[in-house]
Amino acid sequence: MKTLESLVRLNIWALEPYSCARDEFKGREAHVFLDANENPYNDPINRYPDPLQEKLKARLAPMKGVRPSQIFLGNGSDEAIDLVYRVFCNPGKDNVVAIAPTYGMYKVCADINDVEYRTVLLSDDWMFEPEVLLDACDSNTKVIWICSPNNPTGNDFPREAIHKVLTSFEGIVVIDEAYSDFSTNQPFRSLLDNYPNIIVLNTFSKAWASAAIRLGMAFASEEIIVLFNKVKYPYNVNLLTQEKALSLIEDRGAIDNWLAQIRREKENVLPALHELPIVQKVFPTDANFVLVRVTDADQIYRYLIDKGIVVRNRNRVQLCKDCLRITIGTRQENNELLGALRFYK
Repeated sequence: MKTLESLVRLNIWALEPYSCARDEFKGREAHVFLDANENPYNDPINRYPDPLQEKLKARLAPMKGVRPSQIFLGNGSDEAIDLVYRVFCNPGKDNVVAIAPTYGMYKVCADINDVEYRTVLLSDDWMFEPEVLLDACDSNTKVIWICSPNNPTGNDFPREAIHKVLTSFEGIVVIDEAYSDFSTNQPFRSLLDNYPNIIVLNTFSKAWASAAIRLGMAFASEEIIVLFNKVKYPYNVNLLTQEKALSLIEDRGAIDNWLAQIRREKENVLPALHELPIVQKVFPTDANFVLVRVTDADQIYRYLIDKGIVVRNRNRVQLCKDCLRITIGTRQENNELLGALRFYK
């Protein structure tokens, strides 16, 4: 890859980050806090939270097979996505390359940051050729986005295809593994030390069943994490979120049980969808959702809404004509969905 300094925006490389009050006595014990203009009452939420979430990172690191210094925690994965643009991409000059269809926030953040967003369409079986992805790049391409398992298609990409991109591209490769806990493939975060240009995203929203706490993870080299921490807002993850995440780690058995239940339900839902006359194709999935091509996505979507059942209409997404994305729910939710679809006329 190119040197990190050559990839980072010059103003970011030279940035002097905001110094949090809690950073200034780091490493020493203190019990009287009169430094941050906090209200002394209503402990503990009267105090600013740990700006670097060190206790939480220390607990996460062995679970994720990384070092604490290789972890960035943010307000959902969307914060890390936005930081990629703010750290590496010069507005109005640089560009990024992504597969299509894929997660929509990559493009939204590109538009917000005035960065050209180039897309490479997937094949009919939702795969990409590394050479085609690389051919879309030029000297101003700073980032390649790959979501695996991909949203909305649900499939993992072959590891050799992603390895080819990682070894051939001189910029940053972001692999979004939000749904990796539902897949049997080894996550790419285990290869951080092999690829200095990789950033791997993960989240508490999916397998950890905690979308409401808005906690996203990014794994990368220590040097990239330092840059993220320079640019992020000082107290980006609140105390309540940090405490809830720690409690979830203590109850890992419950999460494993949820995952097992979702896998069992998926084994029931997919064959049942195949049997429905309105379903034209059920695409293979490595995630906790399935993309389904139906006879009329708009009409069936409205029918389900009238029944109080919400799925995701992907009819207007590239290559997804007449497709609905259906999340695997509880047994009761799945049965209600399938029952409604059986009576659709």
